[in-house]
Amino acid sequence: MLEDISSRIRDNLEVKDRIREEGLKISREIVRECRTASFALHGKDFEKASNSIEAAGKALKKLETRFEGHADIYHAGFVEHAQQEYSEVAVLYSLLKDEGKIKDLPSPDDLGVEYAAYLNGLGDVVGELRRHILDLIREESFEKAEEFLGIMENIHATLMDFDYPDAITGGLRRKTDVSRSVIEKTRGDVVNAIQQKKLELAMKSLESRL
Repeated sequence: MLEDISSRIRDNLEVKDRIREEGLKISREIVRECRTASFALHGKDFEKASNSIEAAGKALKKLETRFEGHADIYHAGFVEHAQQEYSEVAVLYSLLKDEGKIKDLPSPDDLGVEYAAYLNGLGDVVGELRRHILDLIREESFEKAEEFLGIMENIHATLMDFDYPDAITGGLRRKTDVSRSVIEKTRGDVVNAIQQKKLELAMKSLESRL
């Protein structure tokens, strides 16, 4: 009798172990596609980014289907991580392609991801927008830089509304705190760049009058 019980348990765990390994492989594929999309976005290659995001979305659906009936593995952490990466790059794509139209952002339901994963993905978008703003500063596109700084602040304000235990939000509080410091640093960079440009123009104006 004990041998029969042991055999059934072993068969079940063998299946779970195999599915888990498959899931980890798919999860790594999703993260890889999302990273590729992120690099492409900062290089303004929206077609390549779109292709990678689409591939990540298909892989994510395959991952979720594979875990049907295995909720314990589904909630082990790596699925949520893949969803966060996918949410981050999908939102970033929308913002950069539409030049800051925050009203058209894809929702978690649009993306098919858990709400907590989506919120954490939003937290990571703040860091990616800082990178974009620094590029805009180098291009002297100060008006656009200020616009995207406003988007960063909007995202942070949204995240602040979700003051729930980490067990529910997946550690969102830490990302919200990090995003605040990133925004403060970026605001300083934007202000300093604008002041520097004004000083340069004033100096040139003075030189032309001498």
